[in-house]
Amino acid sequence: MQERLDYATFYDGKSNRRRSVELRLGPVLEIREGDKIVASWAWEWIRRADSPKAQLRLRCANGEDLARLDITDEDLARRIEARCTRLDVDDASGRSGTARIVGWSLAAAASIIGIGIWGVPYAADRIAPLVPHSAEARLGDMVDNQVKLIFGDKTCTGAAGQRAFDKLVGQLQTASEFRAPLRAAVLDSSVKNAIALPGGKVYLFRGLLNEAKSPDEVAGVLGHELGHVHHRDGMRRLLQTGGTSFLLGLLFGDVSGAGAIIVATRTLLEASYSREAETRADGFAIDTMHKLGRPAAPMAELLVRITGPQRGKGIDILASHPFSEDRLTRMKKIELEKPGEPILTDEEWKALKGICAGSIKTDDIGKGTPEGERKT
Repeated sequence: MQERLDYATFYDGKSNRRRSVELRLGPVLEIREGDKIVASWAWEWIRRADSPKAQLRLRCANGEDLARLDITDEDLARRIEARCTRLDVDDASGRSGTARIVGWSLAAAASIIGIGIWGVPYAADRIAPLVPHSAEARLGDMVDNQVKLIFGDKTCTGAAGQRAFDKLVGQLQTASEFRAPLRAAVLDSSVKNAIALPGGKVYLFRGLLNEAKSPDEVAGVLGHELGHVHHRDGMRRLLQTGGTSFLLGLLFGDVSGAGAIIVATRTLLEASYSREAETRADGFAIDTMHKLGRPAAPMAELLVRITGPQRGKGIDILASHPFSEDRLTRMKKIELEKPGEPILTDEEWKALKGICAGSIKTDDIGKGTPEGERKT
């Protein structure tokens, strides 16, 4: 004998119409609307569906995908649960609904990581040249804030040394026909490094300047950094690492973007550019130095000289500029036969070496000081 019970709501999965139905519990679960049977569900195919409102929400695994049956009567819910032997089974693999959710979550995580590893770098190469310089400058300022936290916010501003530095940078800009906005300064840090940030800010570190033996060594390094700015390699790296970090932030709950900027900054400082980016920057520096009538090999000699004893000692020139003896050899093979006039006089070179006799905060760069923004 069949038992007839009310207190059920049915959605047929084809419309949003709410239908009050009667249920008959027999060999199968009959769902009736008046005298019409609107659905007949076999007990072994009835599954639990998530619902924040209904006491029990059911679906049929071999029926209409979106059809749902809401049971609000507690006694009726217990009776139906007692007859459904496979209420919480996943039809595809026999796993529980929780396991299925975990599986899909892992798949989603893998997709995000895959996009970060392969998709974002691929897109960054194509997006970087399209980013407006104004937007790149804003991102560069955020990166610069992180640089200040790592290395301090003091720049070297000795008057005579600053004039020599401005002269050197100006000659590099003129020779290379460098048109992008540029802000260059000597950072008062003992770290042996030089970096180019997105937006055209270039820092030569005091530690690297102290190691240099000639203006050509410094000019070559700065020419290399200008090459990274010209080719927008910093913006490309920021998009690659920051984009990846932002995707992972979405996955793990950091949606503010702060984590992305921090990770991107550390990557700019610690990880080498791609082989292609380094080759382009080398070529830019070589061409610029040769237009000035000066050799480019001293740049490589300085960096090879530094990277030997500095290997493995934290953030240094080795990380972002892994110069090799092979690259030095290639530069020597294409050197000028007759170098032209020196870029700086002996007095100017001495002044540049002593530029860190005075220093200011990096916030003051570009505010009417000699090392402010330069354009040609």
